[in-house]
Amino acid sequence: MLKKIIIAILVLASFKANAQTAADTTKKNVIDTIKKNLFTAPDTVKKLHSNPKSLIAPIVLIGYGVSSFVIHPVRRFDYYINGEIQKSDPHFHTNAETYFLFTPIALVGALDLVGVSGKNTLIDQAGLLALSGAFVGGSEEITKKLTHRERPNGADNLSFPSGHTGLAFMGAEFLAQEYSEKSPIYTVIGYTTAVATGVFRMYNRDHWFSDVIAGAGFGILSTKAAYLVYPYLRNALTHKDKKGRSTMIMPTYQNGVPGMSFAMRL
Repeated sequence: MLKKIIIAILVLASFKANAQTAADTTKKNVIDTIKKNLFTAPDTVKKLHSNPKSLIAPIVLIGYGVSSFVIHPVRRFDYYINGEIQKSDPHFHTNAETYFLFTPIALVGALDLVGVSGKNTLIDQAGLLALSGAFVGGSEEITKKLTHRERPNGADNLSFPSGHTGLAFMGAEFLAQEYSEKSPIYTVIGYTTAVATGVFRMYNRDHWFSDVIAGAGFGILSTKAAYLVYPYLRNALTHKDKKGRSTMIMPTYQNGVPGMSFAMRL
């Protein structure tokens, strides 16, 4: 199973989109992209949306994870999966999930820099990513403390849900939201790396199966919720004066110090 996942990831990683053309125009595209998008006014808000019906799938995933606390067959399946992993690969350990974790987000940044525009501008993408991260980080941190589930390896009682998996699926959904209209391959790459992250977390005995399933739900739901909420937040934080100049205020967090940033399009 693990070998098949790794092979699939390597095949997807070999995907290239006209590398020669991109290399010839990278420098120009980087400058043009920054100039065009960095101080973009709120006219892109109309593009920021998510279908409320699409929230059903991640809610079901979270529901499955929660059910492991009250439905015994679901919890027994956790022990079964963990037992099978220990039988097949008792000494397995890898840090690969650390790299897969941020692959979808890094891919969005790379595509932006080489001139492959996503659904939204750079500043909107940054806002959406920050909001998604706040949703998934906050919700999972609270849930971990409330559920107090012990990890399979006994390291601590912060097993449910899987934070790594949550972040990975948050990034995968973010990549899909921005680039699925360009090509479905981006969605495939994002979700493949997210699934691999969850699998590696189980193989490292850091999480149970239901932890990973719930983590995926938290990640997807956080990004989808961000795409629903962000337009209203964006409108509240931006302003256009009588001369048509746009201003924007956004929260920042650098070197452990929270603050606010101010941008104006003249």
